[in-house]
Amino acid sequence: MRLVQLTVPTGNRETIFDVLDGREIDYVVTDETRSRQYTAVVYFPLPDAAVEPILDELQNAGIDEDAYTVVVDAETVVSRRFQALREEYEKNDVGSDRISRQELQAEADDLTPSFPVYVVMTVISAIVATAGLLLDSPAVVVGSMVIAPLIGPALGASVGTVIDDEELFVESVTYQIIGVVVAIAAAALFALVARSLNIVPPDLVLSSVGEISERLAPDLLSLAIALGAGVAGVVSIATGTSVALVGVMIAAALIPPAGVAGIALAWGQPTSAIGATVLVLVNLLSVNLAGLLTLWYAGYRPENLFSLGETEQRLRQRIVGLVVVVLVFTVFLGGITYASYEAGNFEQDARDEVEAVLAQPQYEDYQILEFQLVMDDNYPFRNPERVVVTIGGPPGQSAPELADTLHERINRHADGSVNVEVRYVEVVERGSQ
Repeated sequence: MRLVQLTVPTGNRETIFDVLDGREIDYVVTDETRSRQYTAVVYFPLPDAAVEPILDELQNAGIDEDAYTVVVDAETVVSRRFQALREEYEKNDVGSDRISRQELQAEADDLTPSFPVYVVMTVISAIVATAGLLLDSPAVVVGSMVIAPLIGPALGASVGTVIDDEELFVESVTYQIIGVVVAIAAAALFALVARSLNIVPPDLVLSSVGEISERLAPDLLSLAIALGAGVAGVVSIATGTSVALVGVMIAAALIPPAGVAGIALAWGQPTSAIGATVLVLVNLLSVNLAGLLTLWYAGYRPENLFSLGETEQRLRQRIVGLVVVVLVFTVFLGGITYASYEAGNFEQDARDEVEAVLAQPQYEDYQILEFQLVMDDNYPFRNPERVVVTIGGPPGQSAPELADTLHERINRHADGSVNVEVRYVEVVERGSQ
């Protein structure tokens, strides 16, 4: 529910009253004596879904933006006419649950901080994320998402497109580009300083850190996360619900990958930064794409209906552009996913071969204790490099030919040559008397 406070310009009192009476809207009028420009202030409650059409109807009746309008939340409205108004406008769908176009624009503006604050908060969040990644601490990484100021620009571009506010669109896109560059640069600089001062081991292997390795080779699941964040962000802002938690989700799709890209650059591994950088870009574009589609589906249109055709054309062009770029990145992520799938199949086939060999009669005294597949460090498309098999057997015995047999049979399933390392462990069993 909303309470609308509308100043009545001189000469427009009866026009406003005719619209409100025609819609059977309860209202209260207070006279304005301090200004000759305005003669009164009208207060009237509206359901959320009725704010935009009523304000548009008033504007079409000649009440332009010179009439000062304030829309605030209303906790409770007790009125039979209000209930009838709610039944008229609320259809139990997305369109009736959303806030007005005017409120949406104001919300998008409010979510974007001033440029200096935006840069400072982005730098801080990137540094905190980088520290959390190097520490392999999920809690610290999550903390960096909370302070990231990314939801405003991420959603502002979509809002600016559908309501034909090019100034908001350009500002939001600029903020997003600067945010990505600043985040990666801040992460790289902080990681370089941490490495130079031996705060972290200079010979740290990035693939050994779980929080880092999973973002060096992202897969298609990352795309689903970004699209979900975009839809959730737009739905939350469009329905007037809290956007704080959704902002954390959008930051989750952007800040940690940017931190990983910066760390890879600081470690002198630019090829390792490719996967994380692509993840940042595809997430950013997916959030914008999901936002555009969701806002248009929710029924948002430009204020001036004469510009509807132009806005629709611009919207289609931007959606097509985003879809094309996202599809290109999706092919890249698909390649990583396929490589991971192939590695998983190879691991299973190699394990089956080891078990099949040890099942032969001459190896009945041996058993597999541990199987490990070691991948190379050629990010983002990693391939099997070595198979380590730990085998338990009787004390003082070994089977030297076993390594050759396993190497031959395992490499039948590999595209290239994979080293096979066999380790023997003496197994002594003691029975109870």
